[in-house]
Amino acid sequence: MSRLRQCGMKCNVSSQPPKVLRALRVAAVQLQSGDDVSANLEAVRHWVRAAAEQGAKLVLLPENFAFFGSETVKAQHAEALPADGPIGRTLSDLSKQLGITLIGGGMPEQSADPARPFNTSVVFDAAGQLVARYRKTHLFDVDLPDGKSLRESSGTSAGDDAVAVEVDGLRVGLAICYDLRFSALFAALARGGLDVITLPAAFTEHTGKDHWHVLLRARAIEWQCWVVAAAQWGSHPGGRRTYGHSLIVDPWGNVVADASNRPGIVVADVDPALSESVRTALPCAAHRRTFRV
Repeated sequence: MSRLRQCGMKCNVSSQPPKVLRALRVAAVQLQSGDDVSANLEAVRHWVRAAAEQGAKLVLLPENFAFFGSETVKAQHAEALPADGPIGRTLSDLSKQLGITLIGGGMPEQSADPARPFNTSVVFDAAGQLVARYRKTHLFDVDLPDGKSLRESSGTSAGDDAVAVEVDGLRVGLAICYDLRFSALFAALARGGLDVITLPAAFTEHTGKDHWHVLLRARAIEWQCWVVAAAQWGSHPGGRRTYGHSLIVDPWGNVVADASNRPGIVVADVDPALSESVRTALPCAAHRRTFRV
């Protein structure tokens, strides 16, 4: 059973009126990462700065943003946290310089098994401090119709915890790529209330064309929250091809931003007032039940 960790969250009982939350401008960065960490991090700097220039205060990077190559070589780039290597330091420096919350959607983090690092989504606040980390729990072990066999578990250790973090008063749940298919993770996140789901990914072209939009919209509708999904796009080392289409989806399931087929960014204003309106009109949370079979 996963354990829900809440970072920076407090429950206060007060006679004061509830705080009125303002819209938060968010951006999802779409990359075509390879196996050159320095080149990948330079692309990260370029697009994160572009997002900040458009007013984004929360920026999400895709899975494998810093390294997209063989599992064996990936382990050589695994870092201890917080920020002891070039990947972590780049994210810390960028978030501090730009005054934003930056989520590194999936980077190799050292684990007890040197050959199998965690695939970790890291959250750096506007002061450049690591405030949350989520280690991917569902690992992608599949045989594709084109003959490729992908075994993420052969080079990655799985995490155990569901993780949410507060960003500018909004509760943000963290997930990575294949997690999208497992609703129990999002049910755990939603127990404390959920305003935004972040979903960095490297969805394969084969599965993405049929399932990416459907699953992201379903999660937004199911939990009546915003979904911000940053994706890898194009061809990568080892013959991997990813679908792209970084998305931002509103709580009614409408796609409000969809990236083109190239590296870039999508930006939108996440408005908590819309979430409240949807939940008031259709109070699913009050109707939800649990079952034993």
